[in-house]
Amino acid sequence: MRSLLIILLIPVIRVYSQDQVRDTVTQLEEVILYDPIQRNTSLGITPSSIIREKAFQNHSPVDLQSSINQISGVYVLSGALNTNRITIRGVGARTPFGTDKLRLYFNGIPVTNGTGSSTMEAFDLENLASVEVIKGPKGTAYSSSLGGAILLNTKSSERRETRLQTSFTLGSYNLQKNNTLFSLSDEHWVLDLNYNRLRTDGYRENNSFERDGLLLNAGYKFNNDSQISLLVNYIDYTAQIPSSLGATAFAEDPTQAAFTWAQAQGFEANRYTLVGLSYSNKLTDKLKYEHSIFYTYLDHYEPRPFNILDEFTNGYGFRSVFRGNMGKLSRMNYTFGAELYKDEYNWGTYENLYRDNNGEGSLQGEQLSDNKEYRRQFNAFATLHIPFSKAFTAQLGLNINKTVYDFRDLFNIGASSRSARRNFDIIALPSLDVQYNVGKGNSLYANISRGFSNPSLEETLTPDGVINPDIRQETGMNYELGTKIYSSNGKFWMTASLFRMNIKNLLVAERVGDDQFIGRNAGRTRHQGLELDMNLLLNLSNSLDFIPFLSYSLSDHSFVEFLDAGEDFSGNPLTGVPKHRANFGLRIKNNEGFYWNNTFQYVDEIPLRDDNSLTSDSFTVYNTRMGIQKKLGSSFRVNLNAGVNNVFNVRYAQSVLINAASFGGNEPRYFYPGNDRNFYANISLNYTL
Repeated sequence: MRSLLIILLIPVIRVYSQDQVRDTVTQLEEVILYDPIQRNTSLGITPSSIIREKAFQNHSPVDLQSSINQISGVYVLSGALNTNRITIRGVGARTPFGTDKLRLYFNGIPVTNGTGSSTMEAFDLENLASVEVIKGPKGTAYSSSLGGAILLNTKSSERRETRLQTSFTLGSYNLQKNNTLFSLSDEHWVLDLNYNRLRTDGYRENNSFERDGLLLNAGYKFNNDSQISLLVNYIDYTAQIPSSLGATAFAEDPTQAAFTWAQAQGFEANRYTLVGLSYSNKLTDKLKYEHSIFYTYLDHYEPRPFNILDEFTNGYGFRSVFRGNMGKLSRMNYTFGAELYKDEYNWGTYENLYRDNNGEGSLQGEQLSDNKEYRRQFNAFATLHIPFSKAFTAQLGLNINKTVYDFRDLFNIGASSRSARRNFDIIALPSLDVQYNVGKGNSLYANISRGFSNPSLEETLTPDGVINPDIRQETGMNYELGTKIYSSNGKFWMTASLFRMNIKNLLVAERVGDDQFIGRNAGRTRHQGLELDMNLLLNLSNSLDFIPFLSYSLSDHSFVEFLDAGEDFSGNPLTGVPKHRANFGLRIKNNEGFYWNNTFQYVDEIPLRDDNSLTSDSFTVYNTRMGIQKKLGSSFRVNLNAGVNNVFNVRYAQSVLINAASFGGNEPRYFYPGNDRNFYANISLNYTL
């Protein structure tokens, strides 16, 4: 670690010795990420990573996962368009399915449910202007989760104009996608209305995906100090589920679905609605605030081989943030606020009689369970930003969390009822950031912060279905040192960080049935590593630019203390995380509108079992996309492009399951195959009135 730190600081010393420095931070070509001039004021000096629209152009308009994977320290394992698991610095890698241990926000509104689960597939990549990632628990204003937070921000009209924009994509596996935007804005009103439709048969058997979505962003500006906005996001999608494969099936034919899932024709159908109303106002020159209230509804139906899940969730809450300063004398500023998310989760299971349905797939039988859960997460937060000098700044932060679960068994009565309540203690999560500017645009920073993650309500149950009062929240301390470097001519930037996070009360999901997991605290883990992102702009001529970029993650994560079923796995690498991961790319463009984007993704082997007896194979995937964008007249723009994913037709696992169990003597199913070589073409038309 010491040698890495020395290497990290050498470029900073060199930059500090330069005679010329910039007056402002120059924004480079938006290929991977950059440090924006307009920072997220809720974060203060806390560092984050941002990718924007031009970074999305490196991949297909369907592929949000690969776009996010361009950020160091963040890895999205994708089994299908509807099966994603996001890990940040190794946190969340042990989650069997889905994403937890981080918070997801959509235009500033929390969309992570009451037990900490987040769903990326509810959002369309073409609706997004940026994705901002806070790695680790240092985001005091965004819940201080161990994994961090992801902020999705939609496109918004900034000029007074009326425009119509539409995009069509066709591709392999019968891919058909359309995204249409109508935008209207004037001195007071802003209206953005998006409709999107996606249809694909998928690479594998039982792998079709169909989604319709509607997004409304509307706002009214009363004056320069106050405005109100309305957000409505509606998604309706049906996705077949091919599930994971064992090693033999993966090697023989990765296009096949898992046998029982194919027989049951397993799928999930979702209708998701988010409605948010926000109001911001500047009370005085020293204080302004923003309040948001929101409502979410999810209707989910999922036939699986072992049963059929039928559920719906009503959620609601608020988020309020105040920002102010203490005047010219102290130059200190502050942020404080609160966030509440409550939901009511209703779910039941039924027999799946697909074996008796003459090959027609799933058939609902008798009810097996009927449950209701009330879940509440409350966060209060505050930060104080103290500029000791022009070069040296500190920021103190504190987040306080309170979590309550209330489980009602509506199926069993009397002594067999599993109804229970779990009320976690209030947990305090402090944070300290310091930043030292080494010339304008270059800085060193350090962070110490405490984070947490809750078990899901299901993980708090014993195998008998009774609340286990001994299950505790995971907690961890994060230590981070980093640097941001910008060249004096604005053509090179680099961000790098070293981190260590020690997590105790590690939550382990132990599989006791086809779809039954119980949780327990099983030990401690150490997450440490190096993250590097860099971007270089090379002007080969007055009309031709080469822009190479790189993100690299070294993840040296391990079990410090881990006893499971009498076996000691202490010292083993953390399951589910590649040690090395890199994304290298080259963007070529000229002033005639031509561009050619090339990306290589390398993923190291991944430990699949806690005893380190099995790993996945490492792989490198090359994707390329070429296009031209032109302005035809004063009102019309066109963008024509086409791409190839997995150019060299590599067979690889795009997602894995860890510690996969074997049922009925069948081979454990560890692997979700990635797509083979596939093609797509896209046309985007933009007309301004």
